[in-house]
Amino acid sequence: MAEKEPLVALNGSQISFIGHDYKDIPDFLAHRYGHFARRLDLSFNQLRSLAGLRPFAELEELVVDNNLLGNDLRLPRLVNLHTLTLNKNQLTDIEGLLEHLADVTPSLQYLSLLGNEACPNQLVSPDKDEDDYQRYRYFVLHKLPHLKFLDSRKVTRREVTEARTRGAFMKVVKPKTEGVQVACEQAKHCESLTSLWRVYATEGRGMKTSLTHFI
Repeated sequence: MAEKEPLVALNGSQISFIGHDYKDIPDFLAHRYGHFARRLDLSFNQLRSLAGLRPFAELEELVVDNNLLGNDLRLPRLVNLHTLTLNKNQLTDIEGLLEHLADVTPSLQYLSLLGNEACPNQLVSPDKDEDDYQRYRYFVLHKLPHLKFLDSRKVTRREVTEARTRGAFMKVVKPKTEGVQVACEQAKHCESLTSLWRVYATEGRGMKTSLTHFI
């Protein structure tokens, strides 16, 4: 008995294949719908690759939220694609992703990367603030100047101007863990020294010898 195919929701040229835990785009999806699909939603799977998209040459909207896509993400050239949402994946290299999208999606106008480490949004990364997010927006718009919407916000004229003049210098760099650890230990050491100096200042010069040994 042939294995039953997973449920596909079809509405005209809109295809939804959601929540099936697939790691790759299944062949039957491309063979059956690729030639006419204009919108494809592959959210809530376990996708690690989008290699199976090649038959979807007429695609205009692609939604791949809540998958496992990483920095090795590669799309075929999709000249009509104007909307791409990659929310909640495993993307960390913003520059590599943007350069790839600039090459293969020349019509892209709406991009959303919320929920990825590459997008320093305060809701996902508590250590980031609005300034970090704004610098990220300038950098994205420098790489993809034709975007009209980025994440949940419309692109403003001011952002376009700032991206043109300063966007190349706005990349948010993630510090190395080792460097952070060293910095923290140095800060703790300095804090300890400060406390000792305060004791020395209030209780007399008797602390001088022990402080010298501590350093």
